Amino acid sequence: MEIARIVGLALITTLFLLILRQEKPVMAVVLSIVFSVVIFTLMMEKMSAIIDVMQEISRKAEINNFFLGTILKILGVAYLGEFAAAICQDAGEQAVAKKVEFASKIIIAVLALPIMIAILESLMELIPK
Repeated sequence: MEIARIVGLALITTLFLLILRQEKPVMAVVLSIVFSVVIFTLMMEKMSAIIDVMQEISRKAEINNFFLGTILKILGVAYLGEFAAAICQDAGEQAVAKKVEFASKIIIAVLALPIMIAILESLMELIPK
């Protein structure tokens, strides 16, 4: 099972981090970043499968590709923002992590605007004048 490998790798990394944080805190941050990149790389195939399924459903439902693309961008911003914030927190930079989270939320709101406008326009067409 893939989750067992990830949990095992996480536990081993955690043990090394506990030791390194006492002796070489900079190396602990580097190890944490390397672990994060490894997990991210392992999950790329899963993320690709999710995108493929969403594209197939979108095609079958005859949904405009613009909306699917926007939703995928929003998901990407959310995941990358959280990923970057977690790395910042691991490095002890909570203030930087909060700024990354804030920026991610603003970018998501901007990306969602066209979808919100389309929904509102559709609702306005349904309302009798």
